[in-house]
Amino acid sequence: MSSAQASSEGQATATEAAVVDMKLEVLVIPVSNVDRAREFYSRLGWRLDADVATGDGFRLIQFTPPGSGCSVQFGTNLTSAAPGSLQSTYLIVTDIATVRDSLAETGVEITEVFHCDTGFACRFGGAAAPGRVGGRGPDNGSYSSFASFSDPDGNNWLFQEVTTRLPGRIDPAATTFASAADLSMALRRAAAAHGEHEARTGQADPDWPSWYADYMVREQAGEELPT
Repeated sequence: MSSAQASSEGQATATEAAVVDMKLEVLVIPVSNVDRAREFYSRLGWRLDADVATGDGFRLIQFTPPGSGCSVQFGTNLTSAAPGSLQSTYLIVTDIATVRDSLAETGVEITEVFHCDTGFACRFGGAAAPGRVGGRGPDNGSYSSFASFSDPDGNNWLFQEVTTRLPGRIDPAATTFASAADLSMALRRAAAAHGEHEARTGQADPDWPSWYADYMVREQAGEELPT
C-alpha cells in the first residue's frame, strides 16, 4: 500500500468517526471526603443515581443536575486528581437569578450575579478576577450573566445564563427543552414578546400559538426573532 493510499484511508476513517455522536455524559469530581460531598450535592437538589461500594475500598457516587444530560461522579479510588482541582465547570441555566437565590436559601455560599465589563477573564479566578462587575450583563443578553459556587473541597462551578443560542449551535428542526422548567421559562419569554407584538399591531392575535412556537424555535436556534 502506498503512503498516499494510507493517508487517504486514514482521512476517510477520521471523517467517519467525526459523524458518530459523542455525548459527554459523566464528569469525575475529585473529593477528599465522600460522605461530605454526597451531602453537599444532595443539598443542591441534584438527582442521586448511584452509591455503589465494593469490598476492595472502591466507592462510586453519581449525581445528575436537573435537566442535564451529563452526570457527575465522585468517590473512593476513582481519580488521582487533587481534591478541589475541578475549576469553572459550566452549568447553563435559563434564569440565573432564580437558581442563584434558591441555592443561597439552602445555605450554599454562592456569589451574587455578575458580568464582565471587558473580555472574558472575570468569570474565572474568583472574586478578585479582573473585570468582574456586580449585576446582570448588558441588556440581559445571553451568555453574559454569571454566578459561581464551590463544593467543600473547592471544586468550582460557574452558572451562565443562556436563553438564546448563538447561530448554528442548535438545529431549529430539532428544538427540545431539557425540563418543564426550561419550557415554562421559554413560554414566559414568548408571552412577553407577543404582548409587545400585539401592542405594536394594535390588535389581538388569534394565531398566538403559532407565533409562540415560531418565537421559541428561533430563540433557541439563535435566529432573528419575530416582531
